[in-house]
Amino acid sequence: MSESILIKGASIVGGDVKDVLIVDGVIAEISTSITSPEAVVISAKDLVLLPGFVDLHTHLREPGRENSETIATGSLAAARGGYVAVSAMANTLPVADTAAIVEQVSSIGKSVGLVDVFPIGAVTKGLAGEELADLASMAHSKARVRVFSDDGNCVSDPLLMRRALEYVKQFDGVIAQHAQDPRLTEGAQMNEGVIASTLGLKGWPAVAEESIIARDILLANTVGSKLHICHVTTKGGVEIIRWAKAQGMKVTAEVTPHHLLLTDVTAESYDPIFKVNPPLRTADDVEALRAALADGTIDIIGTDHAPHPVESKECEWQSAAFGMVGLETAFSILYSTLIKSGRISWARAAEVMSSAPAAIANYENHGRPISVGEPANLTLVNPAGVMVVDRAALASKSKNTPFHGMEFAGTVVATIFNGAITHKVGL
Repeated sequence: MSESILIKGASIVGGDVKDVLIVDGVIAEISTSITSPEAVVISAKDLVLLPGFVDLHTHLREPGRENSETIATGSLAAARGGYVAVSAMANTLPVADTAAIVEQVSSIGKSVGLVDVFPIGAVTKGLAGEELADLASMAHSKARVRVFSDDGNCVSDPLLMRRALEYVKQFDGVIAQHAQDPRLTEGAQMNEGVIASTLGLKGWPAVAEESIIARDILLANTVGSKLHICHVTTKGGVEIIRWAKAQGMKVTAEVTPHHLLLTDVTAESYDPIFKVNPPLRTADDVEALRAALADGTIDIIGTDHAPHPVESKECEWQSAAFGMVGLETAFSILYSTLIKSGRISWARAAEVMSSAPAAIANYENHGRPISVGEPANLTLVNPAGVMVVDRAALASKSKNTPFHGMEFAGTVVATIFNGAITHKVGL
């Protein structure tokens, strides 16, 4: 049995100020002036209550890469970031391309108990891009996998991609594509442009991403299947997705917090902390991504939380690993870039952080409205809070954040998962 929790005076998704009573993991009452002597009381004056956050793009590294992250440390980082569900990418050792591995990941996630850990299955065996993994066995396993991705690699063979899209239709699955033409990005290190040329680093052209986005949208439309585009970074990619949605095609897309904020100018520091796949782009691209998230062209925030040990980042740029951690800073970046200015509403924030990702992946108990009878998966945020990012204080086992020392408005002050408080600070 979960403890009873009484949240006093919260603004529900930025609207009405109400008390919310949680009993046995479920929202039992929403009203004014609720009293419950046995409940743990959270004073939420001037705070905003949102549906618990859902991440469709998390690298938890376990099994096999526990020197970077474990399901336990990643789950704690997620809870601190306001998340109640994360989707564990398949690029583990061994790769999550069988029922046994996805069930192992799911089981460890349940034993940790801080968030729901939903494994994402590999599209191809060993992420090699040559032969389809056993998608059906993962879908019908205890983990009930519905999202499949070779993230980190692109399913570059168009015939294989078409077959994957056709195959997942039988269980209403989704293919999440890492859009990167491998031939156009051989040896690429950062965004193709003036800064790459100045630094002598091989450029990563926007067309390498856009060509795959366009191809796969057409393939998915041909077979009538669901396609999700991971970490969109370019203005051109946004326009392709916008066109496809206008035609009624089944495509969804995500943007990362770091691509909403940072540009390729950061590479002038030659610090590999800013090396990420896909790369940081231009200020024009950042503006296009913000506009696309605001107008619904891009559906969700996906963190692409990618932990790496110190030795993989504190080295020469060309030798460094791609990736950044992002679970604990995602909300504050979204608040600072788009919510605070009013460019997106609290209702839209709840969509991009919770209800839309849950709907894409069919996570039934997540992204639900804050209503009586619904599961108590909730996040409480403080719009007046300030986060100064300190890499040493991160819950993630790896500390490769590009935001160390930066100050952001808006903080997560409490996370409630299945009626239990998994994170609380300053209350």
